[in-house]
Amino acid sequence: MAVLQKLPPREKLVLLCLLSAVLWEPGAGQIRYSVPEEMDKASFVGNIAKDLGLEPLALAERGVRIVSRGRTQLFALNPRSGSLVTADRIDREELCAQSARCLVSFNILLEGKLTIYSVEVEITDINDNAPRFGVEELELKISETTTPGFRIPLKSAHDADVGENTLQKYELSPSDHFSLDVRSGADGNKYPELVLERSLDREEEAVHHLVLTASDGGDPVRSGTSRIRVKVLDANDNAPVFTQPEYRVSVPENVPVGTRILTVTATDADEGYNAQVAYFREKTPGETAEVFELKSTSGDLTIIRGLDYEDAKFHEIDIEAQDGPGLLTRTKVIVTVLDVNDNAPEFYMTSATSSIPEDSPPGTIIALFNVHDRDSGQNAFITCSLQEDLPFKLERSVDNYYRLVTTRALDREQFSFYNVTLTAKDGGNPSLSMDAHVFLQVADINDNPPAFSRKSYSAYVPENNPRGASIFSVMAHDPDSGNNAHVTYSLADDTLQGAPLSSYISINSDTGVLYALRSFDYEQFQDLQLWVMAQDSGTPPLSSNVSLSLFVLDQNDNAPEILYPTFPTDGSTGVELAPRSAEPGYLVTKVVAVDKDSGQNAWLSYRLLKASEPGLFTVGLHTGEVRTARALLDRDALKQNLVMVVQDHGQPPLSATVTLTVAIADNIPDVLADLGSIKTPAEQDDSDLTLYLVVAGAVVSCVFLAFVVVLLTLRLRRWHKSRFLQAAGSGLAGMPASHFVGVDGVRAFLQTYSHEVSLTADSRKRRAT
Repeated sequence: MAVLQKLPPREKLVLLCLLSAVLWEPGAGQIRYSVPEEMDKASFVGNIAKDLGLEPLALAERGVRIVSRGRTQLFALNPRSGSLVTADRIDREELCAQSARCLVSFNILLEGKLTIYSVEVEITDINDNAPRFGVEELELKISETTTPGFRIPLKSAHDADVGENTLQKYELSPSDHFSLDVRSGADGNKYPELVLERSLDREEEAVHHLVLTASDGGDPVRSGTSRIRVKVLDANDNAPVFTQPEYRVSVPENVPVGTRILTVTATDADEGYNAQVAYFREKTPGETAEVFELKSTSGDLTIIRGLDYEDAKFHEIDIEAQDGPGLLTRTKVIVTVLDVNDNAPEFYMTSATSSIPEDSPPGTIIALFNVHDRDSGQNAFITCSLQEDLPFKLERSVDNYYRLVTTRALDREQFSFYNVTLTAKDGGNPSLSMDAHVFLQVADINDNPPAFSRKSYSAYVPENNPRGASIFSVMAHDPDSGNNAHVTYSLADDTLQGAPLSSYISINSDTGVLYALRSFDYEQFQDLQLWVMAQDSGTPPLSSNVSLSLFVLDQNDNAPEILYPTFPTDGSTGVELAPRSAEPGYLVTKVVAVDKDSGQNAWLSYRLLKASEPGLFTVGLHTGEVRTARALLDRDALKQNLVMVVQDHGQPPLSATVTLTVAIADNIPDVLADLGSIKTPAEQDDSDLTLYLVVAGAVVSCVFLAFVVVLLTLRLRRWHKSRFLQAAGSGLAGMPASHFVGVDGVRAFLQTYSHEVSLTADSRKRRAT
């Protein structure tokens, strides 16, 4: 310490700075430094990198910065050295006024870890302010009757420094009549008083000129002076006396302007003009804004500017009472400002994220913020909260810092964004609160495959459809967004009747519309099964598929096909036999026809289009049976030609015609003779007729055999289509079975026809014999 006192002031200041920066004491999460005021800009304060256990390069990489609340930055960080330095010259008196200790607190944020460290720097005082008096010259009036030992309070000097650098002593210039006495007040301040040592004689010396010097204890010593002019008066030997040596009053900070808060009173034992008391405020050097007004005549102290507890917690007012001749006395008024909960908590958002992937794990940090209340005590006790039922929570850190973190995984398809309201509430009565909003967008990931609206689809397409026509449309929805929701469609690879399915059906990959690449034929296939796949464009892509049953609907595109009678292949004319003895309703023959279509398109009806003898034969509308309508007569021609038409019930209907030749005779020889007369010339001999009869019998047998083979083939083919035919025929269940010409009808006809032919042949043989 002795070596320190011998150093020059500038070197001593630098040495104190370095010494205080080294002697920091790490509290619970807090770093402390000490630095003298008035240091040059960029002066060293402390090694932050070392105290945090980091290298300067690592400190810069982690994004270190200073965070403070609404105050001009007094310090800065040197990124190359990792040192804390002053950002500008610091005036302790401007920053902390007369406070014994001047502490500056701020926080250091490591953005890489979102970690907060508290730093406290004490600004130590240097002797940069000299004591100053409120007035440069003071005039005192003292009666010549004043006895020695009379004390006159003098104007005090004020020094903005603290400690040893503040005001330490007063000195009075040499005088034969006056001496100086310094009294220490209850507040520790020194108050000079002028003491009369010898009686005054106005006639000998009417005015005394003195100089009062105030000195501090700094190195070097600084001082200020005030000139005192003592005017000697007659007869006023009593100074005013206040009723209290010190006045104290407590006032809420929200008291209205113009309110009288106190009245000071001083009395003077003199009479008349010597007892007239006036009140004056002693002006404090450096005071700029007047908060209180003192009425000189009444002593009323009134508020003329609003109080603010956050700016000043108390006010000291020096008041003087002076009588008519000029004797005065002094008192002090201490106004304590009571805090009122007039400040809501304030948010300082340090860091916030605007977007987060929906697969972020629980505990992901969304925002880091600080809350502060300028009030004190319970009025500054802050609690933070957010809305319920949100996947977030608040984690409290040091110095009223909070983290907003996730509590569970997010789902963008459920909530694509969150507008989180943070509420800070103080403990005042009534309580004040403030809201802050954090808008968070949830970024999409590809976690949903496309989904079809149905588990399976069915479509119906009429046959003979045009190529390239759209036949159906499917759509899948993906709840994701962007490329993750862009769906493309395709068909699964498959074959139909040995050919690739893609040669029959195609699908638009963007719209899901299916197109027919061929014209379908119901008689070739009635249905096909395919799988439609929907895939999104995410990474990796997700997909789903659905089955589609495509049914081909029949159209009337096939005319009826006549199975019986068949046209002979040898150029002869087929002949049906009808005996002349046949009764009305005799079954002559039956026309058998089939239609490759189905349903109503295959429902056949038979009509007689033309006949040689009208009214001789009738045709069953739905059976195709040719029967006699009346008894045959001798005049009826042996040869009857019938033209029959077979028509389906499609729209439009299709038809086929057949010509029947019916021979009318009572016995076989008559038939043969008649046929011979029809088919051969008269001059042919009996051998030719016999040969023709044999050939005709053989042809009839072959036709019958071919007819049976065709019926068996149709039976097998219809058996494969039985299920579809049953479904198509359900709408016709109420119709009689005899109205349809099917395989069973053909079989019944063959049995009936064979039986009748055999009977007819036998009967004629018996007649011949």
